Amino acid sequence: MSLLAIRDLEIRFRDGTEERLLIDRVSLELKKGEILGLVGESGSGKSLLCRAVMGLLPSRKLSVTKGHVSLAGRDITRLPEREMLDIRGRRIGMIFQNPTSHLDPVMRIGDQIAEGLCRHRGLPRAAAREEAVTILRQVGFTDPPRQARMYAHEFSGGMRQRAMIAVALACDPDILIADEPTTALDVTIQAQILRQLADLRESRGLSIILITHDLGVVAQTCDRIAVMRDGRIVEEGEKRRLLAAPQHPYTQALIASHPSLPHEEAVGEPYQPHSRPLIEIDDLEVSFPAGGSPWARRRFKAVDGVSLRIGRGETVGIVGESGSGKSTLARTLLGLQPVTSGHVAFDGSVLTLERARTLARLRREAAMVFQDPFNALNPRLTVGETLAEVLRVQGKVARAAIPARVNELLDMVGLDRGFADRRPRSLSGGQCQRAGIARALAVDPTLIVADECVAALDVTIQAQIVELFRTLVAAQGLTLLFIAHDLAIVRSLCERVVVMQHGRVVEDGPSAEVFARPSHPYTAALIAAIPSIDPDQPLAAAMPDPRSQTQQEGLLT
Repeated sequence: MSLLAIRDLEIRFRDGTEERLLIDRVSLELKKGEILGLVGESGSGKSLLCRAVMGLLPSRKLSVTKGHVSLAGRDITRLPEREMLDIRGRRIGMIFQNPTSHLDPVMRIGDQIAEGLCRHRGLPRAAAREEAVTILRQVGFTDPPRQARMYAHEFSGGMRQRAMIAVALACDPDILIADEPTTALDVTIQAQILRQLADLRESRGLSIILITHDLGVVAQTCDRIAVMRDGRIVEEGEKRRLLAAPQHPYTQALIASHPSLPHEEAVGEPYQPHSRPLIEIDDLEVSFPAGGSPWARRRFKAVDGVSLRIGRGETVGIVGESGSGKSTLARTLLGLQPVTSGHVAFDGSVLTLERARTLARLRREAAMVFQDPFNALNPRLTVGETLAEVLRVQGKVARAAIPARVNELLDMVGLDRGFADRRPRSLSGGQCQRAGIARALAVDPTLIVADECVAALDVTIQAQIVELFRTLVAAQGLTLLFIAHDLAIVRSLCERVVVMQHGRVVEDGPSAEVFARPSHPYTAALIAAIPSIDPDQPLAAAMPDPRSQTQQEGLLT
């Protein structure tokens, strides 16, 4: 008997006279100890289906109209909320796609993990806190005792996702629903998390539904794959059979779009360094108070002595693990983060000497696509209103032409024009990120800083966005600073790659050369951890932290 069975499930949206079918007669089974991969593009219904299993439909306008969900033979489709509270967390855990929205901003991370341990496992508060530190260490935190006392806003996006995973695993559930659990994680931590999930399956008989758009993840982790499109299961089967001989055209398109697939690359002209710098960074240091207290005497160096020159029209990828300083570097060069020491210049204007003048230029000529699209967009404005607001402020488009330009921007990022009337809360993660990219393009910028801008997108849209950036760079002389943990995309898009570790640049050079012959062991480990669509290729081995305890303390001044 299946541990979890979904039978002919239908979910409808009703608002007055309007009615839409969102989940159309979906049937799935999950056996004990099995890992099922649920793949498909953003908006295909993957997350909505699993929220229905948990009894967590995101709106009262949504309802299960047909079918049922059984857990160990018990129908849980319409249980009272009191009974579902005992199932959530203890029997079924869930890792959500957007950790910022599901971590309590006023509770320390360690206390959030301990809360579930006390409720569902009956641990005393002190023992729960000790167990929380152990769990944080298991999911890749480097200093669990200190980080357990920190709040979600003090973490990078990848660290917040790891904290969300720790919360879900704390209560030792029978079933774990992982909704894009490695989307915000770098490739080495992704491999560690996937290996941990596999180990939990082996040691505890944990059953897992892994929702993802990354076929490399499901190829290396899952036993079976179910492909969703437009609220339906279009293909399902054992992973080797499905990946080797997909039957549905949509599945074939997903596999063909995977960026990690080996392919013959055309031999182009050798990389030529750009002589005219747009961005100049000299011996930059950015530090924060250690331990989360603004009065702390010791400071953590997020960026430690970085010097870079980025030429006009250049595409530069910045890669490294979560917490390596990539996003802090990007925010600092845009004037969004104070400089501790060193200098940053934009097209000859020195930010640290002429702050007001340089910031005015940056606001006119630079745009950023943020890592977390939900919190970067105004929830009160529709997508169309957000884009129109930027166009009005910039003043580069006549007011009468703004609606047409809004439609052009939506076309560019692969959103239907009807999305102009929708608000961020009604969008999937990938759709929301595409709206954020459209907003950045609305500035008509000289420089775009893209901070993990394709992390939440499915592979087909990733390919479209990468091609869009490539076209913009070629046609408009756009300078692109592309921050990512997906090295396969960086290899495809960027002519130059900068590798960061612990706030420092450890390697910088032409992408073709760095990927073919990495000179630093850390770079080699990152490349080896790129997920492959080959199901027989093992997950990358865990990469030990090369720092000793003394070196770690050396980052604190």
